[in-house]
This record gives sequence, C-alpha cells and structure tokens, in this order.
Amino acid sequence: MRKILVSASLMAISVFVSGQEKVDQDMIQKIRKEGLENSKVMDIVFQLTDVNGPRLMNSPGYLKAANYAKTTLAGWGLENSALESWGEWGKGWELQKSYFAMTAPYYRPFIMFPKTWTNGTNGLQNAELLLVTAKTNDELKAYEGKMKGKIIILARADTLFPTYKPDASRYTDEELQKMADWNPKNVPERTTMGRNAFGPGNGLNPNTIKEMASKEGAVAILSTSPRGRDGTIFPQGGGAYLSNSPANFLDVVLAYEEYMSLYRLAAANVPVKLEMDVKSQFKTDDTKGYNVVAEIKGTDKKLKEELVMLGGHLDSWHASHGATDNAAGCAVMMEVVRILKTLNVKPRRTIRIALWGGEEQGLHGSRNYVKNHFTDTTVTPRRYNKEGDKVSGYFNLDNGTGKVRGIYTQGNTGVKDIFAQWLTPFNDLGATTVTLQNTGGTDHQAFDAVNIPGFQFIQDPMEYNTRTHHTNMDGYDHLSADDLKQAATIIAAFVYNTAQREEKLPRKPIK
Repeated sequence: MRKILVSASLMAISVFVSGQEKVDQDMIQKIRKEGLENSKVMDIVFQLTDVNGPRLMNSPGYLKAANYAKTTLAGWGLENSALESWGEWGKGWELQKSYFAMTAPYYRPFIMFPKTWTNGTNGLQNAELLLVTAKTNDELKAYEGKMKGKIIILARADTLFPTYKPDASRYTDEELQKMADWNPKNVPERTTMGRNAFGPGNGLNPNTIKEMASKEGAVAILSTSPRGRDGTIFPQGGGAYLSNSPANFLDVVLAYEEYMSLYRLAAANVPVKLEMDVKSQFKTDDTKGYNVVAEIKGTDKKLKEELVMLGGHLDSWHASHGATDNAAGCAVMMEVVRILKTLNVKPRRTIRIALWGGEEQGLHGSRNYVKNHFTDTTVTPRRYNKEGDKVSGYFNLDNGTGKVRGIYTQGNTGVKDIFAQWLTPFNDLGATTVTLQNTGGTDHQAFDAVNIPGFQFIQDPMEYNTRTHHTNMDGYDHLSADDLKQAATIIAAFVYNTAQREEKLPRKPIK
C-alpha cells in the first residue's frame, strides 16, 4: 500500500476510528518543534566524541563520557542519575602511543592500530619482518627459534576487488515496502550474524601462531582484512579482558594495501626493516562494569510504577571516537529526554534512560541489567519477573547516523498498527515503515529475549557498514545533524505515547 504524506496543518487533527490510538496531537506538535528547531543533539555528541575520545569499555574515556552523561542528565532535572554497576567486567585498557613504519628498503609510515587489551612494545623497537607461511602445526615448527625480535606477517590468499557501489546510501521506497510486507510465514527467519574475527586465511588458527610468537619473544604480529580498504581499518579485540586473564600478545591491524605491500616484499625475499612503538595501559583499580541510568518520574497514581525505557550503548571501540557507533544513538536518546523535560512533560509512567556499557563485547551492560532487574532466573527458558512485567517497552538506537525510517517490531504483531499510527505525524519526514522483521546485534535483544517488548528503529544505512562501523574513521564528521534531529523528535514522540497509553504495549505470546 502506498504511504500517504501528512502535511503539518493536518497533524494536529485527531481522527477517531475503530482501533485509533489516543494521541495528544498538540504535544506531538510541541515535540516536533522543539526537536527540529531547538536541537542540542550535536552539542551532546560533540561532548561524547571529540571531548571524551574513544570509549572502550572500562577505559578512562568510557568513564569520562559516562560521568558527562550522568551529570548532564541530572542537570536537565532527571532523577536518580547514576553510574550503576551491573557486576564484574574486567580490565580497562587505554592506548597511549601508536607508531609503525618501514625503514628499509625505504621509509614508509603505516596506517595501523593495535588491537585492544594487548601489550605494548616497551619502547621503540627495530625489527625485521618475518613471513610465516605455515598451514599446519607441523609446518609451524620450522619457525622455532626464528621469531625472536621479529615482527610477524602471515601469508594471505585474498585479493582486493574494486567496488562499484557508493559508500553512503539511503533506503529506497521499494526496500522499505519490502520490509513492511515481510511475513514470517513466507520468509525463513534470518539467523543473527556473529561478530567476525578477521583471520589470516592461511589455514592455521592465528592464536596458535601468536602463542608461539609470544613465547619466542617476537615484537608483534600483523593483521588485516580486505574489508579494511582505502585506509579504513577495523581493529577490535585482541584477547581476553577478565581481571585474571594473562597478558595478550601485541596484534597490530594494518591497512590492507600496506599489509599486502609488506607481504609481497617478504614473499620476494626483499629484506624489510621496521620500527614500532606502542604504549598501552591497563586499568585494574575498578573492574566492575557500569551503565548510566536516569529517569523522569511518572505522575499517574496507578501507572507511575510502570516503566518506559530508552537507550543505546555508550561504549565504543578504540580506533576512533565511536561517533556513529554509538555516540549518535546515545546523543539522540539524551536529546529525547531533554526535549521532554524542556516541554515540562508529566508522564503517567516513569521514563528511564539507560546508556549501556560492554555492548561491543556481547551486550553485557543491557543483558546484566535485565538479568539483575527484570528476569526470573528460576524459570527456563528465561522470562521476565514481577518487575519486568512493569516495563511497557524499551526503545533502542544503534545503527549509525541515518534518520529513522520506521521500526522493527521483532515479530510483535500486537504493536504493528499502534506504531503505524504513531509514525503518521512523521510520514513527511520519511518515517513510514513498521516491519515484523527481527534485527539483531544490539541491546533491544536483551529485553526481547525475556519477552519484554524491545525495539530498534530502522535507520538509513548511510556509511555505517562501509566506512564507520568499528573503524578508525568513525568520527564526528560522518554524522548527519538533520538526520539525528529527526530521529530524536520521532523517538521522543514514541516514548511519550508509550508513557501516556492507558495500557502497556502488547507482548508477544510466550512460547
């Protein structure tokens, strides 16, 4: 069915038909005006990115950003603003220096980042390049006694192919219609993709080679992926971060073109000399994990103990400022509650914002929060407890800087018509689509897993999966201010409507 755009003059008119949601259109107009004309979202995201830097979980940058959020939310008048521990996490880690260059056969500095939770070099190290071509453990034995003082590079069999697609894109009308028409009865459920580690493609587990390199006294091992083309690299975790975990050997992610240049030189037996200086610091004084929480208290005598939750993950990887992943989502959600406080909203239900830690390593902050507050751990499969029954819904944002085009319902048929009506005042801003599809990889799954309604908004892809997601390019300059203003405005309306409904949002049947 073709979507019909609604002009601003018609938005304030309430048309009552069978199944119509009771929506305060006057308040929706106020939200729209405040969100689009008086936005502070870019000021917030500037603080989370340029001012506080990378926000690797439990790093100094993460804690600085968390304290900024806590203080700012309290300053806007939210109550119970706090850093709430969800349990044991592990070590913090901070990169303090990172330099790598070739000095022979000529000088060339490299685009690189060490992986997280790895050791440094203990000062500037001069080293030769050693190519390891072993494909089996037996072949690896041939390198015993040869790795000391070397920087290790592994053979690769992949090739860089040119791309003919634009880096940035928006959803087309056809793509959105396909989402809207999606029916789980007709389409097999898509399994959630795992978080890939980019292996060397040489047949051996890289950890086996790293263990030997560390034991033999090598300086570092190099990694790359053809996905990291044109100077964009994807450095992530380099090993365990638990408090009692042993130190991780230095693993350096190099731009693909530079890695392959070194590989070709080594394969041709051209002597290569390198210098590397990496300094990192582990933080072990406080190994607990923290989320940021704050709330606008409900005012209805019957409903004030019920909750509407919104949030996104505050942590990032370390190679950039995590602007699109996920300072943008956190800034939008903070802007949502700023809009509501500025308008002096008196919600019937309590509105609680949560900015999660540890999402990048497995949704730790949100999963532990749900476990600690809302889950009956005595029941299998897991489901919500008495407190979880009070949560009407949780709204999440974590797909970059793109504007909201609609919402994923995670197969919840009961909310589809409700959300379609809530989107109607924003159809002219490009938000039209409600889909029964599931989407994964972020914190709404922690709620959905125990049958608490949890939703992620559909966002235009922009450059998220090509340039910014988990890369060294994920900075402020890749953000779209107008898109973030639009997102905050729409989500503020969704949160307000959820807080004011007579009933909680419908839940999926318990299987």
